[in-house]
Amino acid sequence: MTSEGQKEFTLKQHLEELRSRLLVTAISALIGTIITFAFHRQILVFLQKPATGISGIETSPLVYTHLTEMLGISMKISFMGGLILALPVLTYQFIAFISPGLTKTEKRYLLLLLPGVSIGFISGVAFGYFVLIPAAIKFFLTFNADIAAPMIRIGNYINLMTNLLFWNGLVFETPVLMFALAKLRIINHRRFSQWRKFAIVMAFLLGALITPTFDPINQTLVAIPIVILYELGIWLAWLVNRNGDAKSQTE
Repeated sequence: MTSEGQKEFTLKQHLEELRSRLLVTAISALIGTIITFAFHRQILVFLQKPATGISGIETSPLVYTHLTEMLGISMKISFMGGLILALPVLTYQFIAFISPGLTKTEKRYLLLLLPGVSIGFISGVAFGYFVLIPAAIKFFLTFNADIAAPMIRIGNYINLMTNLLFWNGLVFETPVLMFALAKLRIINHRRFSQWRKFAIVMAFLLGALITPTFDPINQTLVAIPIVILYELGIWLAWLVNRNGDAKSQTE
């Protein structure tokens, strides 16, 4: 009776902790959304630059065809920006929630990964913005350009931009995730190496899914960095396992 009551109370505590951490994450995202909304005009101008900075291509100004389209796009940008700003908080809350089942060393290493999460996401966004998106836009604007002139809806354009940047940011978290899995001794570098062929196939599948064009060059532009990131993850996992083996031998 007592042990069952204790288990029930423990489960209740876990649920209360989960609720409080979700609440903190939601509040962080809301604050980030408000901050981003204050700068949404500058963000819109920044996101338009890849469409206007391609040499030799004259693009029409972006248009909107629905009365509420501009407001909706501004809110979407603000919400996405809020999630990005809250990403370190979200990661920390997740680590803190699972931390009771981890050792002190594992907790420390996971907390040290927080800067890596932000760096990986920003690197993916930068790659999408400066490399992938200009190539994709150039493909769209030059395809049968002599038949019809483009009139690009801002809603369509911003949706394309935010989706590409978001998924590129997530993909660039691959080495961080592999490092964390190796550090927690869930998967070692040998297993990652065995999965290399599967990872290459998955990289090209992701390249086809993330890239909005049917151009294999643009798809390869996405796939190659994913393969490189996977190899970097294998190297990081190898480093972790080597240090772990060296420690166990000294002890």
